[in-house]
Amino acid sequence: MQKTNIKDGATYAPLGNAKPVVQPNEFFFSVAYLDHGHIYGQTNGLLQAGATLRYVFDSDPKRLEDFCQKYPQAIVAERFEQILSDDSTQLVVSAAIPNLRANIGKQVMLAGKDYFTDKSPFTTLEQLSEIKQIAKTTQRLYSVYYAERLHNEAAWHAGELIKQGAIGEVIQVINIAPHRLSKEKRPDWFFDKQQYGGILTDIGSHQVEQFLTYGDVQEASINFARVANVANADKPQLEDFGEVSMTASNGVSFYARVDWFTPDGQATWGDGRSFIMGTKGTIECRKYIDIGRQAPASKVFLSDADGEHEIDCLGQSSFPFFGELILDCIHRTENSMTQAHVFKAAELSMLAQRLADTQNQTS
Repeated sequence: MQKTNIKDGATYAPLGNAKPVVQPNEFFFSVAYLDHGHIYGQTNGLLQAGATLRYVFDSDPKRLEDFCQKYPQAIVAERFEQILSDDSTQLVVSAAIPNLRANIGKQVMLAGKDYFTDKSPFTTLEQLSEIKQIAKTTQRLYSVYYAERLHNEAAWHAGELIKQGAIGEVIQVINIAPHRLSKEKRPDWFFDKQQYGGILTDIGSHQVEQFLTYGDVQEASINFARVANVANADKPQLEDFGEVSMTASNGVSFYARVDWFTPDGQATWGDGRSFIMGTKGTIECRKYIDIGRQAPASKVFLSDADGEHEIDCLGQSSFPFFGELILDCIHRTENSMTQAHVFKAAELSMLAQRLADTQNQTS
């Protein structure tokens, strides 16, 4: 079952139904740079899929202490290089400050290991270009924790239903992604746009990844993109609202709204929803709350030729992505998520951010 702080998105770390794909001590991963609480979700997912945690590194003693209290099996590394040179570590997992994630991944891949970073994986298109080349040269995986689909039962189940043809051909994907700001708890980098990359680069990468998955999209054009600081003048580099529209090369349309306006009285940190329209039916995902009825919640509402169906997904998933990632690292496959998909989700979100930034500069 899911056990997590449902009020705080920064520490959201679901626990699913454990389904190991490897035996103990068969696949080792190490963890480095604990700047974002998503590191706990990444670690939980891999452990439940059977991976063995080896080292942890961070320069902050308090973050290290907290991590080791939760995962006492982790060996504290004195330097990041200790992880890079460790022959047993096959995958390095990181949730660093966003603008540092690409360079950490570069070091990991050049050391002959695979990399699993929190989203957003990049903050600039230049970083993406460099990592694409390094991935091609080293044949190492650069995987990304797009948790809003990979670590959410309803979002994952929606993808399975679509693959099964439950709503026919997808016509449109709409994602609504409000988050709780919790301003007083955030680190300084959270409010520095150079470090976090902008709201479309950051939260928007989740939404674009879902669009690519649900719509079977390989390429898309951006119709419009907008970002703003609506209500946080004391943090001038924070973007608390963003929206984007795209049209895929296969005709699927997409709209997403991302923001930091979850009200304090709401039981969960966000009311993330997806609305997916197909030629034979529709799907709505209520990913974290069913307002007025249940919190936490993870529900799919399906309408099709046979009627209306409410599917309760909470606690029903083993979150298969993590096991697939482990097996990809072992067998050199791309079944968890193709490298092209990883890069395209990041590229489109950053192109949308660039368009929004340009419009703000000229207005």
